[in-house]
Amino acid sequence: MEFRKQQDLDNILTWQASEVVQLYDSGGMCGYDYEGCPVWFDLVGALDPKGLLLSASKQELIRKRIKAFELLLKECEIQSQKLGRKIETVVIVFDLEGLSLKHLWKPAVEVYQQYFALVEANYPETIKHLLVVRAPRLFPVAFNLVKSFLTEVTQKKIVILGGNWKQEMSKFISPDQVPMEYGGTMTDPDGNPKCLTKINYGGEVPKSYHLHNQVRVQYEHTVTVGRGSSLQVDNEILFPGCVLRWQFASDGADIGFGVFLKTQQGEQQRVGEMTEVLSSQRYNAHMVPEDGSLTCHKPGVYVLCFDNTYSLIHAKKVSYTVEVLLPDKAAEEKIQGLEATGSSPAQ
Repeated sequence: MEFRKQQDLDNILTWQASEVVQLYDSGGMCGYDYEGCPVWFDLVGALDPKGLLLSASKQELIRKRIKAFELLLKECEIQSQKLGRKIETVVIVFDLEGLSLKHLWKPAVEVYQQYFALVEANYPETIKHLLVVRAPRLFPVAFNLVKSFLTEVTQKKIVILGGNWKQEMSKFISPDQVPMEYGGTMTDPDGNPKCLTKINYGGEVPKSYHLHNQVRVQYEHTVTVGRGSSLQVDNEILFPGCVLRWQFASDGADIGFGVFLKTQQGEQQRVGEMTEVLSSQRYNAHMVPEDGSLTCHKPGVYVLCFDNTYSLIHAKKVSYTVEVLLPDKAAEEKIQGLEATGSSPAQ
């Protein structure tokens, strides 16, 4: 009851999100499975996470997802009356085509973490299947970031479909209930195979919608990089496939930044002796905070270098957070297994 009141659920179906969220937050309800349960398509890879979060609040994006769930439950009621039996669960298709490092941006991941936590706490046992299609190699890392917000029961409902996912989907949903774009026969009244009247395909948010040029973040470390010197932050990567993610801001002036891989373990090395992974350049991080990530294709010690060697007069204060994101082993083995059988899900 507290959640219903807090989110004003009695009025949420008449609530309208802002224009930018309506236009660029992807997804939509489309069709029913064999038992009459409504199906929602969530096009994660089509999202422009930074563009949306520079144009709308995190709360609005989460509220939009709660509204979607309430729409699905309303549809369950309509289906129950129509079919003369209880329809209480929904099917969600996660389309991950286009999923990339930009989707692992911390504020964006937090939207999905909070959303899954709310769904588990307030809509338990509502999800029937979570079908994952076109999952790229990055999926195990992305899944590991949200996995702890899903109960074991929900995790068991996740089905990763392989390269022949269009055929596999027909085991769950009749082709006449699936858009042509997804291997079915459904089209819009005008014949559009994407069913644009039901599903929003997202896209890049135009800068004209941006309300601000940065999303406020909290940093774990604050250091001073002395004049004419640099600071090295070591991160040991034990196996390939991990993602190194960072955010930083400087105070008052710019700072140099690059990422390097040590060529000798256990020894202090100068930047010039290491392998360059991301070339060092100067960032105006005092004006707009910087963030980034990279997939580590081989193990070793990756060094983030904050460079102030070019400034002989001013020391620089730098605030930063750096994290190593690990892949979920079970998801990684599943993806590798599908690739080994020639059924790569990203096809």
